[in-house]
Amino acid sequence: MDKILVRGGRKLAGEVQVGGAKNAALPILVASLLCDGPNTFTNVPNLRDIRSTIDLLRHLGANCTIEGNTTCVDASGLNTHEAPYDLVRKMRASILVLGPLVARLKKARVSLPGGCAIGARPINLHLKGLECLGARIELAHGYVEASCDRLKGADIYFDVVTVTGTENIMMAAALAEGVTILRNAAREPEITALADVLNRMGAKIEGAGTSEVTIDGVEQLSPVNAAIIPDRIETGTFMAAAALTGSDVTISGAQPEHVKAVIDQLRRTGALIDVAEDRIRVRGGDRIESVDVKTLPYPGFPTDMQAQFMVLMTVAQGASLISETIFENRFIHVSELERMGADITISGNTALVKGVKTLSGAPVMATDLRASACLILAGLVADNTTEVNRVYHLDRGYEALEKKFEALGAAIWRENS
Repeated sequence: MDKILVRGGRKLAGEVQVGGAKNAALPILVASLLCDGPNTFTNVPNLRDIRSTIDLLRHLGANCTIEGNTTCVDASGLNTHEAPYDLVRKMRASILVLGPLVARLKKARVSLPGGCAIGARPINLHLKGLECLGARIELAHGYVEASCDRLKGADIYFDVVTVTGTENIMMAAALAEGVTILRNAAREPEITALADVLNRMGAKIEGAGTSEVTIDGVEQLSPVNAAIIPDRIETGTFMAAAALTGSDVTISGAQPEHVKAVIDQLRRTGALIDVAEDRIRVRGGDRIESVDVKTLPYPGFPTDMQAQFMVLMTVAQGASLISETIFENRFIHVSELERMGADITISGNTALVKGVKTLSGAPVMATDLRASACLILAGLVADNTTEVNRVYHLDRGYEALEKKFEALGAAIWRENS
């Protein structure tokens, strides 16, 4: 099992290219199930979650080829409607195959998914949406079994904002008969990216990126060539690292509009940030100011940046409050930061972070994807060496993160333990 070691105290400098967004690539790859013919996607990150998705698509009968960061998916040979436990348990986003399978094959049998232990993420809104479209749903033996004659458009209200729920129902509704309206829909850039790809396939979707999305179902879709958007969380992670270490780093290939909330908060900490069309330059100061943060659905501050921002606050001047409103178990990394000398007190969904003079390198254990990145960031400013174990979580969402930090001047390396 791999581990990553970080020797703290070095300034970062230079330019780093941000990779494709995992959370955009996953639903877009799955959308290939909706049509016959080869879909070609570029800027696809080489990640464990991507490989798990490809394994699942191949099991369903799709022909998938990977060459560098280009992936081709042809679902002309789709030959099964079942997504088994052994494949789905590795990744929560596997539930995204449910909508396309029901829309294309009129039936689906999908194992209840697994994923990071950051809190309960029920799929009840996915099932409610499919039932509104006319699907018959049964839960049996750990599987969702869905069937229909043909899905029919409906007016669907999500009780809670759900990203994968919006994506799943949007894909299903693309081949439904009639018009579907999704209300209280998620507004994330990944939703807009998926809608853009579906529209290029021939779907008729309006309003993606707003809270109300309208889908006018069509009879069939056609394959496309498309590029995956930049990863806004990777972008934010490098921005936080520059502010944390008082460094001068430029992130290229980014979409600044997607990280506006992160930019705003980092500026409040004292970082100087210059924004161009696809580049963000961050210059950290000698002093980090404490800032209160609350995670919210997009366009609010992203829950996927909460852990990284918390590291910044552990060495800030004064105290800050960090409130997590999305996932109830997303403070698991706190105990590991405390091992490094952080002063953090948790009360319910809020963490009180009192800045300390310095962190101390220690052996720590990653508990989920973003916690992995947060511990690496902590290692960048800690005294001595930090050993981050269980970095297979990191490999689910960051492509060669340690190599990118090394290129910026960090003393960081990977070992097999």
